[in-house]
Amino acid sequence: MQPEASTSQLPPVTEVVEDTVDRSNQAPEHPLAQRQFYSVEYPGYVQDASVPKAIRNLGGQARIDLAFKRMAPKTESLIELSLHPDNPFAHPIPGDVVNTNNLVLKVTKRKRKKRPGQDADDGEIGEYKAEIVGVTTKTVRFRSMVDFQYLPDMNDPISQLRLAMDRMDVDSIMSYRIPEERSYESVTSSTHQAPEAMDMHIDPALGGSSSSTVASSSGGGLRLFPPPLFSRQTIPQGYNFKANSASIVTTTIDEETGEERKRLINKMRWKGYGPASIMFSDSQVPLNPPDAVEKGRDQANPKLLEKLHELFATRPIWTRMSLFNQFTALESREILNSKVMLPLVCYVFQDGPWRDTLVKFGYDPRADSNARFYQRLYFRNANHPISRPSVTTRRQDRANVNLHIRNFEAGEDRKNSHIFDGKTVSKETAAFQLCDIVDPMLKEMIEDPDALRETCDERDGWYTSHSFERIKSILRHKFFSVLEGHPATDEECRTLLASSENSTKSSSLHRNQKLRAGKHNMAKGALRPEDAAAIRLRAALDRNVKSFNNSQR
Repeated sequence: MQPEASTSQLPPVTEVVEDTVDRSNQAPEHPLAQRQFYSVEYPGYVQDASVPKAIRNLGGQARIDLAFKRMAPKTESLIELSLHPDNPFAHPIPGDVVNTNNLVLKVTKRKRKKRPGQDADDGEIGEYKAEIVGVTTKTVRFRSMVDFQYLPDMNDPISQLRLAMDRMDVDSIMSYRIPEERSYESVTSSTHQAPEAMDMHIDPALGGSSSSTVASSSGGGLRLFPPPLFSRQTIPQGYNFKANSASIVTTTIDEETGEERKRLINKMRWKGYGPASIMFSDSQVPLNPPDAVEKGRDQANPKLLEKLHELFATRPIWTRMSLFNQFTALESREILNSKVMLPLVCYVFQDGPWRDTLVKFGYDPRADSNARFYQRLYFRNANHPISRPSVTTRRQDRANVNLHIRNFEAGEDRKNSHIFDGKTVSKETAAFQLCDIVDPMLKEMIEDPDALRETCDERDGWYTSHSFERIKSILRHKFFSVLEGHPATDEECRTLLASSENSTKSSSLHRNQKLRAGKHNMAKGALRPEDAAAIRLRAALDRNVKSFNNSQR
């Protein structure tokens, strides 16, 4: 037999480590009381006798308890301190409830009796004992600026009405009548009966009169009552005024008096180089650029300026897109950023058939019937949302400007983006000059000599109203058809013209409306959105029916 194993164990060996740290100078540890307190940093002197008044100025005990509620919403955690709670026109001071981790310390002082013959300065008189009784988790602080205060005349009927509304005094509210308006002269004369007894160097409002007397005398009977809030700025801001670093001191001498004057001039101020512009009703056209633009001629690139003159010599009227398509992307960007090149060679119309086009100086399209080919047609896509890019997107675009320029130069379609051939489009808004429309059907209608009128019209230019409406209808139909991916055929366009002849009378009545000066009275060709949508829907349904019939055969 084998002997049974012993289950007894040796006692564990405990290693004794001597504590060599001297703890005699360390403060004793005491348990922290878990009682919670709430505090209010009252912006004023509060004594034991004035505690009820301070609580009343804060809105009462119920309002304070609601603000210190544990899960109180932000709207209820606001406290307003009213220094004049009985005056509804006095503006309170807003306070905020903030989270804090402060300790509440209770200090007890025990006095000792003085011994006979002991001076008051000999040693400490009394014994002090400090004890932490809890923590402060929430505190009300008044850090906002006090609003402007204006106390009106409380004897005024409107003031009495306001007090009656606070008291819910129905009889006083129902008995209120609008008082008769008093003249300003009579009030001021009655309030200034003894001007010699008043020091004019002292503000009358600073005298010893009451608030009602001050309001009635200084106000002159205007009865101006304060708004709900004067100041919208609650937190004081450091202004830190600094002079403009781009300002320089210039000296001018008056020729008549010889007096020397100094003034600050902003050398970096923006100089306007806008092109000369006229209205269609103006009789004369500009012959030269404005003086401010002429002074900035030395800032223009001579080669680009010469090329612009050559282009306007071959064609007197351009749109911005058609003109920029004659340059490279870098040249177009330089012209656009120059701000002075285009105003040096052309002017613009603010309204009429050539609105927003660039016209050569001295050329008047209203006196030349051949200028009809340069008339501009514009209508927008009502179904295309217009969105404004964000600031981040614009910054990214500026950062990738070189990449955009390289892509812009590589595209061949850019050169023809201003031309409409009835089969392709490069944008979702239509803005074409008639000379840039090469569609055979539209070109025939544009070059029709029978479609002209004798004098130029502000809306239709050199075309008759009927002819110009036909051109706009076909261009609109073809443009949106190509935009939807189904180029319109000439048959569809002729059918559309035949159906639109029935509405000629209504359109002529609409045209008899008087054109208003200052408005962009231009041959836009834009129908009302619902009419344009109905025409496009009708054309789309016709195409679907035709394609369905072809598939059934």
